[in-house]
Amino acid sequence: MSSTRTAARTHWVAIRAMLIFTAVLGVAYTLVITGIGQLVLPAQANASVVHDADGEVVGSALIGQPFTDADGEPLPEWFQPRPSAAGDGYDGGASSGSNWGPENADLIAAIEERKAAIAEFNGVDEADVPADAVTASSSGLDPHISPEYALLQAARVAEARGLDEREVRDLVETSTQARDLGYLGEPTVNVLQLNLALAEL
Repeated sequence: MSSTRTAARTHWVAIRAMLIFTAVLGVAYTLVITGIGQLVLPAQANASVVHDADGEVVGSALIGQPFTDADGEPLPEWFQPRPSAAGDGYDGGASSGSNWGPENADLIAAIEERKAAIAEFNGVDEADVPADAVTASSSGLDPHISPEYALLQAARVAEARGLDEREVRDLVETSTQARDLGYLGEPTVNVLQLNLALAEL
């Protein structure tokens, strides 16, 4: 009888502890952290959503997206992102890189094919195509390109839109984000935000 009472007491203590910790750590802690995020960093807490001039949601500043037609061909009037190995391209449900090493024959062939296509699409020499234009990021969702790749596309975008190339190049330069804290990483250009600024021209 005593052992039954002890077992029942032990189980009741365990159940109360589980309920208390669930309420404190599973509910209260989550609500507090969510509240702090909404107060201190609301944009980041809400997926860094980007709106167009009409207030419509057009994407996230954290996730890249293609600017292509219905057949998957790049549209000349828009700046293009880097390649993506996530699903069919920039698929948030299949985030990943190709995991191919630098000596992989398929990767080398893909890079050469992309380099030729980008050079032809932008009317430049293959030697001028930067590395990020032909390689996917490890997540496959990187929304940024290098300023070099953005500037390489400026003449093509300007021609497709009937704009002055200098104006488009200036837009790229003003859209370039500096290194984090002034020394971490490399300068980058967010393609979605650049294209939104371009649309406003």
